[in-house]
Amino acid sequence: LQGESIGTLLTAPTSPLAARKQWLADHLQVAGKLVLDAGAVKALRTKGKSLLPIGVKEVFGEFERGAVVACIGEDGSDIARGLTNYSADESRRIARHASQEIEVLLGYGGDEEIIHRDNLVLL
Repeated sequence: LQGESIGTLLTAPTSPLAARKQWLADHLQVAGKLVLDAGAVKALRTKGKSLLPIGVKEVFGEFERGAVVACIGEDGSDIARGLTNYSADESRRIARHASQEIEVLLGYGGDEEIIHRDNLVLL
């Protein structure tokens, strides 16, 4: 405090968001798969957008909200991993629909995206 050395300062090598995305990509078991159309793949890769229901063509597996899912292209290529805002059943019901239709389709208002960009890591 008065010029004395009182300890060691430890700093994280990466930001908390970068560390979280590394954890999502490498350390969690994938519970299901979302097949994305070309528009969704482009929005994720080039614009850093969240994954909206309209860009999801198919849903595979059984998972609950908060599960890690793989996002794949129509050709089967790995695109991303993310924490989903909806269960597999809910995702199937809202897939290929605009976000504004979610409340009508599910009977309640939810998140406008299936995976928010902060919970998504590109591969």
